[in-house]
Amino acid sequence: WNSRGELVGVNNKRLGVCGWLLFSLTFLLVIITFPISIWMCLILVLPCIDVFVKVDLRTITCNIPPQEILTRDSVTTQVDGVVYYRVYSAVSAVANVNNVHQATFLLAQTTLRNVLGTQTLSQILAGREEIAHSIQTLLDDATDLWGIRVARVEIKDVRIPVQLQRSMAAEAEAAREARAKVLAAEGEMNASKSLKSASMVLAESPIALQLRYLQTLSTVATEKNSTIVFPLPMNILEGIGGISYDNHKKLPNKA
Repeated sequence: WNSRGELVGVNNKRLGVCGWLLFSLTFLLVIITFPISIWMCLILVLPCIDVFVKVDLRTITCNIPPQEILTRDSVTTQVDGVVYYRVYSAVSAVANVNNVHQATFLLAQTTLRNVLGTQTLSQILAGREEIAHSIQTLLDDATDLWGIRVARVEIKDVRIPVQLQRSMAAEAEAAREARAKVLAAEGEMNASKSLKSASMVLAESPIALQLRYLQTLSTVATEKNSTIVFPLPMNILEGIGGISYDNHKKLPNKA
């Protein structure tokens, strides 16, 4: 951080010969016009006696460097952020604090560490906006006496150790595999229920089985196949099986 004079524009230059000449003339003018000015409510500023301070009222960006954070679940991480603020009361910014910009910077660092220290790593990764809003509220309340208005706080990056990243990746992969197995099991169960319902319907209506047989033949015929297999109905197979069985029984008698 720079000095206070560079931040708020304090005029610390010494007067030269012309400055002292103007100062003498101004002082003489004040003495001569004192009876008139005191009744006319005129305010005269004396150089070298009154200090000129120039305060920037535009929005200022304050980058918070990476802070070492120990989360509530005992995980060490580094978090950096940015704070946007502006001076809305120049008198309070100069009179109530020695260096308003450095004070705001240090307060932003400590507030970031304190707030993130009460959260777990998963809460920090999932709730950045809520945490940034709470930090903004705390900073705005604390710097109101200094004439500072905190407009916005953003958490830029959350750095975690490489080993922890691998553990989190393995945990996420295991969770995805478990969900895939559950979905596959649910699909098989639903399919088995559908097959059971279909078998019950076919058992109650033999006509439906024949319609299904004809539909299958139509589907096979529409495809460009060089060989088409025609499955025989069950009654024909049963008849053939019965005939072969009778012939087999008659052969020993002929012998």
